[in-house]
Amino acid sequence: MLEDGKIYIGTSRKPDDAINKPEYLELKLANRHGLITGATGTGKTITLQILAESFSNAGVPVFCADVKGDLSGIGAIGEAKDWVTKRAEQIGFAEFAFQEFPVIFWDLYGEKGHRVRTTVSEMGPLLLSRLMNATDAQEGVINIAFKIADEGGLPLLDLKDFQAMLNYMAENAQELSSKYGFISKASTGSIQRELLILEQQGAEHFFGEPALKVSDIMRTTRDGRGAISVLAADKLMMNPRLYGTFLLWLMSELFEELPEVGDPDKPKLVFFFDEAHLLFNDAPKVLLERIEQVVRLIRSKGVGVYFVTQNPLDVPETVLAQLGNRVQHALRAYTPREQKAVKTAADTFRPNPDFDCATVITNLGTGEALVSTLEGKGAPSIVERTLIRPPSSRPGPLTEAERADIMKISPVAGLYDEDFDRESAYEILAKRAAKATEQAEAAREAEETEQPSSGGSRWTLPGFGDEEKAQPQAKPRARSGYQRESVAEAAMKSVARTVASSLGRALVRGILGSLKR
Repeated sequence: MLEDGKIYIGTSRKPDDAINKPEYLELKLANRHGLITGATGTGKTITLQILAESFSNAGVPVFCADVKGDLSGIGAIGEAKDWVTKRAEQIGFAEFAFQEFPVIFWDLYGEKGHRVRTTVSEMGPLLLSRLMNATDAQEGVINIAFKIADEGGLPLLDLKDFQAMLNYMAENAQELSSKYGFISKASTGSIQRELLILEQQGAEHFFGEPALKVSDIMRTTRDGRGAISVLAADKLMMNPRLYGTFLLWLMSELFEELPEVGDPDKPKLVFFFDEAHLLFNDAPKVLLERIEQVVRLIRSKGVGVYFVTQNPLDVPETVLAQLGNRVQHALRAYTPREQKAVKTAADTFRPNPDFDCATVITNLGTGEALVSTLEGKGAPSIVERTLIRPPSSRPGPLTEAERADIMKISPVAGLYDEDFDRESAYEILAKRAAKATEQAEAAREAEETEQPSSGGSRWTLPGFGDEEKAQPQAKPRARSGYQRESVAEAAMKSVARTVASSLGRALVRGILGSLKR
């Protein structure tokens, strides 16, 4: 049943329950994305597990979130439980064998995996606004904050950097509004309150350095298997907006950093987005349009995105149209919305003359699903009622000791576990403010001694003593050898030192506002 270039999903059955044929997912079409749906308890997690196992054995790295805490067993060898061996016999899976898989555990909180972080600057204004549920006016202020930071060499690494930037903008709102557009003190104040809420929800663990490198979730082992990155999300799910925004940021990072590869023989990475409804709930139209664009274009980067959710109605139609490989577990049809979901799911399949999809969906057993994958030139196969193959790894969670042992030998052990706080916007703004105070004091002393100041015009930032105009002089004086460093010069040096960018060049952002490296 195991064929080169294909992933074995399970075996379909005929109307009389006799074995029909093996159902496969072709690796060369796996980057055309997919959808796994079904009600609670119907077997979605096992389906995700067996797909992750198969991609790993095919040499494809995998990233997935462990929402319920029971996916971690993929890092341990399977056990001969009754239902596992029975299912292998039912579907005639003679090649079935138990196996453990190379796993890297990640956790935003650093409790059940290696710390995973990004910087505020790398996340960008659009996703940060989404995370904060910002209004249009607040989103405008956030965009201005990023504009000032990008142009002025003020790295926004963590939440205190962003807080310092908002304080600076509030104190100099009038001067900055004339250059960047209206900045309301009320808007900056409300954004600061939202930042406090984010901190209380644990978002401060997510922002900082060292930031996650995409290459570390795209590793392969020496024997050619793809590493399976498992994000511990059981605690993260207590803040659903942070969960959804984090996975969207990671997807946008993959889109921005990976080169175009067209349609490779197998994906460069497969990305499972569990609880996908959290991504789309209450998302503004502009964000939905950007998500659709990323999903449509990221396949040419060799990345397959698989959304996992209970209801197919959770995914907008524009995104749903991009998902070619479908696994539909049982749905309930007690309410009008559930009945609509069943009809929607049935209508998305290429019909099978042997049965009615809408009827079968409500009668599927646990571990059973309707399966349709892309084949040939990318056309969907006829939907088949399929028994999903059993996992080779252990179903259910690892013990804390087992998880700790795996983390000790992890290829990223020690890379992300300690925080690193380098000079950024908070420190730079504090130094500039202190310097401006000293310069103002020196200027007052100079006035008292009636010493004329030097003339000249230059680019200035308000709030640091640079905006004061030089007084007209009766006679020009020769410039002394010493001249204090202007804010513009300091900004340029900061850009060169901390962003490794050419002088004077603004940072470039991609579709979802993430930095292009």
